[in-house]
Amino acid sequence: MIANDVLRRLRFALNLSDDEMIAIFKLAEHEIPAYHLYNLMRKEEEKGYVLCHDDVLARFLDGLIIHRRGAQEGKKPDYLPKGAQLSKNEVLRKLRIALELKDTDIIDMMKLADFEVSKSELSAIFRKRGHRNYKECGNQFLRNFISGLTLKYRTDLPKRKPQAN
Repeated sequence: MIANDVLRRLRFALNLSDDEMIAIFKLAEHEIPAYHLYNLMRKEEEKGYVLCHDDVLARFLDGLIIHRRGAQEGKKPDYLPKGAQLSKNEVLRKLRIALELKDTDIIDMMKLADFEVSKSELSAIFRKRGHRNYKECGNQFLRNFISGLTLKYRTDLPKRKPQAN
């Protein structure tokens, strides 16, 4: 999943306007003009599409944490350096912090997206890289997490029908 997809899906899931997106970026000390935001939101095949780099997505997620939870007193955020890569595990970790989610909340959201995950699988994803039980988060897991997030936060959408087994 590329950063543009994550950014686009999160914007939809959290029902954020252009002004809110720009303000969230600004909280993380990243000025983004409206036209650039539009180009980040475009799909790859659309004219004007601009690739969203991982450091830009990380700034948005850091801004979302500040937006939802407030800035930490006396501590300056440790931003991802330009050109560095952001893992899907880190995306999940930042969303977990921003939305103040517990393991049970995430498991419930994954169920909304018809994706079963155990508590031990989840804890492996949130472990530090290098830990013997660390598990890399895959595209499917992140996609289903954001789908579950959408179903939980977008109450204005029609309810999904359960899939037949």
